[in-house]
This record gives sequence, C-alpha cells and structure tokens, in this order.
Amino acid sequence: MPLTPAITGLLALAQLSAGQVLEVEGIQGFSTTIHHEIRSEKAEHRYDVLVGLPRTYDESGEERYPVVYVLDAGVHYPTLFGYHNYMINSGALPEVIFVGVSYGTNDWREGNNRSHDFTAPTEEREFWGGASDYLDFLAAELMPAIAENYRVNTERQILFGQSLGGQFVLFTAQTRPEVFWAYIASNPALHRNLEFFLEATPEHAPDRRVFVASSENDSPQFRGPAVEWIQHWTGRDALPWQLRAVTLEGQDHFSAPPVSYREGMLWLFEDAQKPVD
Repeated sequence: MPLTPAITGLLALAQLSAGQVLEVEGIQGFSTTIHHEIRSEKAEHRYDVLVGLPRTYDESGEERYPVVYVLDAGVHYPTLFGYHNYMINSGALPEVIFVGVSYGTNDWREGNNRSHDFTAPTEEREFWGGASDYLDFLAAELMPAIAENYRVNTERQILFGQSLGGQFVLFTAQTRPEVFWAYIASNPALHRNLEFFLEATPEHAPDRRVFVASSENDSPQFRGPAVEWIQHWTGRDALPWQLRAVTLEGQDHFSAPPVSYREGMLWLFEDAQKPVD
C-alpha cells in the first residue's frame, strides 16, 4: 500500500517536514523508511529523522506499535533497523516503529553535535553538557510529533544509544526515567563525568527498565568507568528501576551495538513473544 505521510506544523516549538518515502531497492529488511527534517528550538539544532515502519503497518489500521528511538542514526539505523526486522522472523521480538535521529554527517564542523547533545556537564570539556536540552527536544518536540502522526504505543517507547549515546541513555534514565519505558545503553562513555552518573538518582520508577552492556575488550578509558557504574548500581540494596547489566564477551567498542541491541531487546520482550514453529 502506498504511503503518503505529511507531517506539518504539529507543535508550536518544532515542525517536522513533510515525510519523504525513501526508495530502497532490493533490501527487503528495511521495509518502509520515511525521512523528515526538524529544527529544534529546545536544542537549537537541525536533525534528520528516519521513521521505519513495520511490514504490517496500514495507514487505515488501528494497531499501535512499540517505538524504538535510536541515537546516532546516521550510523546505527541501517544496521539495527534491518537487524530488528530479521530477528522478528524468530518470533522473539514484536514489530516496532523505528525512529532514528541523525546529524547527516560525522563531522562536528558540518553539524554533528553529539558531543554536546549526549553529555552531562564536565569541567574537562566546555562543549559538553547539552544533554538536558537534547532531552527536552526529544520529550517535548519530537516524541509528541511522532505519536501524533504514527500509531505509536506510548506505553512502550525505548531509547538506544552507543558510546556517548549510551551516556545520554543513562542521563535520561537517571534524571527523567518517565520519558521512556526502557533504556538500552551500549558501551556508555562515562570517562569524563563518571561522578555525575554515580550520584544522580531519580525518583522510584519500578516500571522502567534499564539495560547496560559493556564490551569485554572495550578501550580501558570506556571499560573502566562503565564497570565502576555497573558495580555501583548493581551493589545497591534498592534500585530506582529494573536493571540488567552485562559484559559482552569477545566484543569491543565498535562490534557491540548489534549485540547490545539484541540482548537488550530480548530482555525487554522476553515474555511478550513465543518462538514460531
């Protein structure tokens, strides 16, 4: 069925451009991907937004789907969206709406703002510390627009991030856990502001879930602080959310994202699906 999405002027503070269906030939694992642009007043930046729809998505239907928000989507969207669609074949995961937020470049001089957007403040880097504004962008601008125009199950929204993106995942889980239902932090890079993440404790949120993965062969500057975070939180008598923390054996910083995503999603939905015959 042809899709004719048009998202225009839904929110006073931000506008998503009309959606453009991306033509991808011969890659059935992608299903339908729609591209939008958004200029955030909260984060004072422009972003590309990629929306991947389930194969069963029908504009006239009523079913609402879990939604996965993926940071650094210019890198991780192609891998994880296709991989998720592949894993659906096992019956272990449900169909989801995939929302990737991308900068469209790897170069900070051309607009890649991840070192600012994903990080809590630190005295070591003056350009770090934009996580609060970026979270406002997601919570107040992007997520409401997506929910207004796509059939999202707002009770099952998940955030995935790798490295500095993993730091932002933990920032959100530790400061405003109510924004998402679940969090997957892959190799969180906490090497310049670990103290913040050892101290920031949210109000009790027992229905929220946090999955943290650290690669066995990650660089010591990332692995050490991640292990300290894991030991600190898993050693507490009471946690603000449900937590699972794992070491990814044999993985390094760059091989981890698909493994982290798989293990995290299987944990989140372990009771939701049964394997197919």
